[in-house]
Amino acid sequence: MATFVAFLRAVNVGQRWVKMERLRSHLTANGFVDVVTHIQSGNVRVTTPMRSASRVESTLRQLISDEFGFDVPVIVRTPSDLARTAQEADSLESPLGAQARRYVTFTTGGISASGRVALEEWDEPGERAVVLRSDVVLFLTKPAHGVKLTNARLERLTGATGTARDLKVVRALAEKWGA
Repeated sequence: MATFVAFLRAVNVGQRWVKMERLRSHLTANGFVDVVTHIQSGNVRVTTPMRSASRVESTLRQLISDEFGFDVPVIVRTPSDLARTAQEADSLESPLGAQARRYVTFTTGGISASGRVALEEWDEPGERAVVLRSDVVLFLTKPAHGVKLTNARLERLTGATGTARDLKVVRALAEKWGA
């Protein structure tokens, strides 16, 4: 059995409601065990006989989308990948100074070489990005709702599907679920 951490994209906003209790029950009824969620923003830990992260991603996406009636992209990491990303994101020197807030955008599908360059050359005031393998650390000195490097723009630039979490949440998940 293998354990994975799944990040659900764009749930519990607008009309896209996914109740965590219903999600846990549905995944358990469909063969996942030790299903645990963290807050209401779509952070899920599952254990499964599946060994492939991409297979877990696609299976979870299908199960969740079918159950809740709208497409729910899912990005999966192993507990050790989550812990590594949290540690590296924490240790990066901020290009915007110590006051900058940090967010981690977990992506699936891989970041293209041109996407990496576009992100690392991003030069909007109060916004910077650093690529860590398949994840992106965003540094912001302005409110997240006012940034130009939105999740949609990040996806267009990189060709990858992504979902962002505040570094505080990533740290908490790494502490609880990281290897």
